[in-house]
Amino acid sequence: MQGVGFRPAMYRLAGTLGLAGFVQNDREGVWIEIEGTAASIERFVADLPQAAPIAARIDRIETTRVAPRADAGFHIADSPVADASSRASAAIPADLAPCDDCLRELADPRDRRHRYPFINCTACGPRFTIVREVPYDRAKTTMACFAMCDTCRREYEDPGDRRFHAEPNACPACGPRARLLAPDGRTLLEGDAAVRAAARAIGDGAIVAMKGAGGFVLAADATSEIAVGTLRERKRRPHKPFAVMGRTLADLERIAVLDDAARALVVSRIRPIVLVPARAHTLAPSLAPGLADVGVYLPPTPLQAVVAGDGPALQVMTSGNLAEEPIARTNEDALARLAGVADWFLVHDRDVHSRADDSVVRTSRAGAIPMRRARGFVPDELALPIARPPLVAVGGHERNTVCIARDGRAVLSQHVGDLDHPDADAFFREAIARLSALLDCRPEVVVHDLHPDYRSTRWARMCGLPRIAVQHHHAHVAACLAEHGRTDRVTGIAFDGTGLGDDGALWGGEILDADLDTARRLGHLRPLALAGGEAAIREPWRLAAAALVDAGESLDVLAHVPAGARDRMRVLLATELPPRATGAGRWFDAIAVILGAARDTSYDGQAAAQLEALAGTRDGEPFELGFVEHEPFELDLRPAVRELCRELRAGTDPAELAARFHATLATAILAACRRLPNRTVALTGGCFQNRRLLEQTSALLARDGFEVLAHRRVPPNDGGLALGQAAIASFRLSRRTSCV
Repeated sequence: MQGVGFRPAMYRLAGTLGLAGFVQNDREGVWIEIEGTAASIERFVADLPQAAPIAARIDRIETTRVAPRADAGFHIADSPVADASSRASAAIPADLAPCDDCLRELADPRDRRHRYPFINCTACGPRFTIVREVPYDRAKTTMACFAMCDTCRREYEDPGDRRFHAEPNACPACGPRARLLAPDGRTLLEGDAAVRAAARAIGDGAIVAMKGAGGFVLAADATSEIAVGTLRERKRRPHKPFAVMGRTLADLERIAVLDDAARALVVSRIRPIVLVPARAHTLAPSLAPGLADVGVYLPPTPLQAVVAGDGPALQVMTSGNLAEEPIARTNEDALARLAGVADWFLVHDRDVHSRADDSVVRTSRAGAIPMRRARGFVPDELALPIARPPLVAVGGHERNTVCIARDGRAVLSQHVGDLDHPDADAFFREAIARLSALLDCRPEVVVHDLHPDYRSTRWARMCGLPRIAVQHHHAHVAACLAEHGRTDRVTGIAFDGTGLGDDGALWGGEILDADLDTARRLGHLRPLALAGGEAAIREPWRLAAAALVDAGESLDVLAHVPAGARDRMRVLLATELPPRATGAGRWFDAIAVILGAARDTSYDGQAAAQLEALAGTRDGEPFELGFVEHEPFELDLRPAVRELCRELRAGTDPAELAARFHATLATAILAACRRLPNRTVALTGGCFQNRRLLEQTSALLARDGFEVLAHRRVPPNDGGLALGQAAIASFRLSRRTSCV
């Protein structure tokens, strides 16, 4: 692993043991040649793992005897000139949050880097977002244009200094510099004055676009309803929650319930946004409307740390984009796209080579749930159980990521997003190109979803490579298997919104018998009519109407829907026109509307999240459930809908009914698994972002003696699809399954 201070650590270890030789980065990793007594050499090899920096990852240590060179001492050698025939395989780490030493210097008025917003050392700072190619040397990063001053150069060359060979090393005299711009691009202030003014502006209620680790973020005072409301209006984001960056951990403790696991994530070097239960607090009411969780994190960069220190203690930090566009990467792009959103722009002259959103993780008693995998995680590698020729897996259409796999290793890209927007499609292509270049990988196969209308599928069909198509929910299960290093056959519970099935129908509530080669559909949730097609997903009252009519219930519980619209819906649902889908996410949407937890929605998963929030911490007995015995079997939710409606009309608290619906799905999964021979169950799909569903299902299955696999390293949602596609393709190619 390059870029984590490994070479300086080896230099120091060799020095303590009196060894000669060298350590050197190259395109394959790190080479160390040591020369000395047999006892010292054995001690070096034995101590190497413990002497390595905390961020280093050692896959294996290979040793070979070589002829002695009679070197006078140990040194760090320059990286060799790349051989055109060699292939890069060295791993580059993810960006690392400011370490405690750098934060102390940042706050020390006597230190020459006091308040310098680009402070870093071998233990922290940008990596993936600034590196252009391997080996990881300054000349191959976006820091190449900044010549180190004499003082920084001495630090860089001093084995006793913690900036020894820190490639982004810089200071106010020689490094990147901040500027405050007006929306028309005029420079207003530079250096520390620009940072102070931006922080004051946030405190005064302004919206500031700030260049973060992997691109631009939008900052506002999280306690000001006017500021948050203005940001929502300008960003065209009416409901989706905003994350809150706190100045200190104590600031976050005041607004959120942090257990030990959540606290460890918040202070980790990854610095993800962590979704945790909110406390009664003074945050703006519209920060996370209708939700019980709040997303919190500490400053992931020194620039944000300084702004947090000067400005409000709690600040909204959200992606620097409009709606579902990719985040702005360059200063010019930010000014062009965010001039109507931000009042001021806090920029700098260090380029972001690879954009990366903030990562998002949710806590649960069943373990951390990755929601969005980007800054801090990417480009960490995942091992594949099968090593096959290099390939690219292009994921799905929503929450897209791509995956490059070769030699039994897979690298999942940063979050790309929904591919409807042309800029997102361009980012998708950019992610493939840049990840392929960084890994020096020339894919020989492309893997894609079955859905012909996904932009990712269209790209796969046009790229000219041999293709392997993988069913959506099989890929979900395979992603869970791959991150656990499993190849055995399991019962896969794939609960999400919708995905194209093998039979051409819309699936999403699936019980599969699967491994990395094949998947057989054994059961599913009862399908719901999608009245109006895609409109049913945007207007979930249509799904509620479909569930009610299918269960033989009146539409009177949908009192907020105009009578004329209800009448027209009855007529439509009496026909065979609407397509039907088994999606568990669609059932969450329907029940959320029936119970009044959701009406108008503007982002995917909103109704389900609000239904979970309505349930709160209540316990509830499951509703009655039916089984339709055919192949595949059907988990029939109509009895549950009828019982729910009876209770609702009798005046039962909707929160209790929301809790009971979650319990019904968890019990349905247990009942389905009991019918099948596998004793290992993989829980996957976007519905398992739901803390209550994951916790209850995992507990029921474990109590019944099942081994439960859940996502811990990649998202259960479509952000993990590409890994599953890559795992399946690698396995099939090992069995010599032909491509299209």
